[in-house]
Amino acid sequence: QVQLVESGGGLVQAGGSVRLSCVVSGRTSPRHAMGWFRQAPGKEREFVATISYSGVITYYADSVKGRFTISRDNAKNTVYLQMNSLKPEDTAVYYCAARSKPLYSNDYKQYDYWGQGTQVTVSS
Repeated sequence: QVQLVESGGGLVQAGGSVRLSCVVSGRTSPRHAMGWFRQAPGKEREFVATISYSGVITYYADSVKGRFTISRDNAKNTVYLQMNSLKPEDTAVYYCAARSKPLYSNDYKQYDYWGQGTQVTVSS
């Protein structure tokens, strides 16, 4: 069984920073891409960032480009999302996802495993 556990969410003021972590455990594909998605109240789940298995290739939503950074430590089975210059519109539940292929994807349907989500609230 595969488990993804996110941590690091919370309440932060606009302009502040937060780092999310996601630990992957269980019998995942040995070479899995990872992604972060978010869902605000009343809105659909949207893509935030993704990273290939090697960590060399990353891709971001336009809304977070230049402010967020995705990275991973395969030795620790952990993926991170560093969020800087946060805005109130970044408020959402953030989900970590794993894909059973090494190539990144911005399509949530391409991901096989999901975490439970962590709330990030940005106050103005």
